[in-house]
Amino acid sequence: MLDADFFRRWMTVTAAAVDREAERLTALDSPIGDADHGSNLQRGFGAVRAALDEEPPVTPGAVLTRSGRLLISTVGGASGPLYGTLLRRAGKALGDASEVSREQLTEALRTGVDAVRQLGGAAPGDKTMIDALVPAVDALGDSFTAARAAAEEGAVATIPLRARKGRASYLGERSIGHQDPGATSAALLIAGLAEASGTSGAGEASGE
Repeated sequence: MLDADFFRRWMTVTAAAVDREAERLTALDSPIGDADHGSNLQRGFGAVRAALDEEPPVTPGAVLTRSGRLLISTVGGASGPLYGTLLRRAGKALGDASEVSREQLTEALRTGVDAVRQLGGAAPGDKTMIDALVPAVDALGDSFTAARAAAEEGAVATIPLRARKGRASYLGERSIGHQDPGATSAALLIAGLAEASGTSGAGEASGE
């Protein structure tokens, strides 16, 4: 089972990954976006890490809802509302339980992803974060490792796509050939989940 410590570790690991990859995320954003994706997420997840360290929430749902609120308030552009919605809706779906199973987390994240799709109007194939998140959630039922691989594959698969949502969609055919920064950062989030599971004793095979 996954407790609040696991979820705090997930956010902390993700914040560290965003720190490491901030320049790459911004470089990916430069030709098809505002060239600020990395710096925006770095600021947001830094705020999440600091807040969770200062006053640790005691339930998985509370960790995610607080993280989501902070991302909405500190991340500029579209990324804040999208990532914030993902985590807040997932956190609300988990409720007040002190521990949750991987299956419960999977369904909560599915609820969050559905909310992001509704907010941004994006579907798989539109060259957005959805292209990493949907396959990741589908694969999470198998294992954290499978979810990580699916998210990374989904991000890479955005390279040949033409953007149909977001700022990149204004470029039309010129958006083809670039890996989507949102899908790339979403893959970092899922990779953080897999890394947290590897140090938590969370059971891959058992589904706990």
